[in-house]
Amino acid sequence: MEIKRDDYLKKLIAKKHNGLIKVVTGIRRCGKSYLLFTLYKNHLMNNGTDQDHIIEIAFDSFKNKKYRDPHVLYPFIEHQIKDDGMYYILLDEVQLLSDFESVLNGLIRIRNVDVYVTGSNAKFLSKDIITEFRGRGDEVHMYPLSFAEFMSVYPNSKYDGWNEYMLYGGLPSILTYTEEEQKISFLKMLFDETYIQDIIGRNNIRNQDELEDLLNIISSAIGSLTNPKRLSDTFRSVKQKVISPVTVKKYLDYLCDAFLIDNALRYDIRGRKYINTPLKYYFTDVGLRNARLNFRQLEETHTMENIIFNELKIRGYNVDVGLVICNEKNAYGNSVKKQLEVDFVCNKGSRRCYIQSAFAIPDREKLEQEEGSLIRISDSFKKIIIAKNTISPRFTESGTLIINIFDFLLNENSLEY
Repeated sequence: MEIKRDDYLKKLIAKKHNGLIKVVTGIRRCGKSYLLFTLYKNHLMNNGTDQDHIIEIAFDSFKNKKYRDPHVLYPFIEHQIKDDGMYYILLDEVQLLSDFESVLNGLIRIRNVDVYVTGSNAKFLSKDIITEFRGRGDEVHMYPLSFAEFMSVYPNSKYDGWNEYMLYGGLPSILTYTEEEQKISFLKMLFDETYIQDIIGRNNIRNQDELEDLLNIISSAIGSLTNPKRLSDTFRSVKQKVISPVTVKKYLDYLCDAFLIDNALRYDIRGRKYINTPLKYYFTDVGLRNARLNFRQLEETHTMENIIFNELKIRGYNVDVGLVICNEKNAYGNSVKKQLEVDFVCNKGSRRCYIQSAFAIPDREKLEQEEGSLIRISDSFKKIIIAKNTISPRFTESGTLIINIFDFLLNENSLEY
């Protein structure tokens, strides 16, 4: 089964021969190795690159264990370069290579070498990895499968696919399992034995229970406004533990740096300024979030919001949580200040749109509720409501575009109506 990851492949192709180290980052098991060693390698060979001009080493393979020593690897690669043609060096799990930063910086100084690397532990996945290469790295960040990528190989209807995707997420390996128990076991094992251990090892965390408790709290409240102070208070009231907001903030940063969760900052749309806290957290893969909670807390409304957030990030948008502050008359005729939320403020270059996530819009009252914050935004950028149970695309009397969730997810140009 071949899953096309065309957007990421195009990004790699566009960066070819740019003199920088192409660094494929992303959460474990999202498909980085497959992108590099299968899809990109096939591209090279289909466009005239000879096999002997592609040097590929997977450092997690036992047969390549000796190459984890830079004093063995570097001479080996130099020996493979026999002419002036371009050589492509593909290195997988490069964090297993000792002193890999120095090795990579040395390789890109060779005139006819183009270097591509992936890595999977928390050290390599850290967002500051590019600085290790002193400005010589060029990142391609990879996500788990989008819903469209998932459906490109899923054999049943989009409705069945949605139920699967919403429950088990988009890690490519999920599609290789046919039994429910296998999928659950895979996700729970991956979370416990890989992601958590990576984060603990990377950051020398001494109290694993604190980190795991925080993960449980975040998992239970995806898409809810929070901050380290509130989370610290939750520890005190629910867990009867005293953990300072500073420590909570560090743990949150560790989880974000490992790409396990992501956050959306709060933005005052009318005041055109960011509000530091509270903010929202979402899981990079909803299947992992569900596994963290033993598949007990399955609210489609919150999961759908998380999936929309991830899709927007995959499409290259910067995503914030919007706040609209307005004055309204109360029952006594007095003017009161009211804060209304916009689920997502999406920016890409000069383009912007405002998006609300709504599971259903059964009547006019619900429409007015979802549209309330959008119609109070005075600029001319597009206002959109994404709903599951609706006919789309259609426009409201106020000019808000309503899109069905499937139309949004399965059409990459869905926001262009």
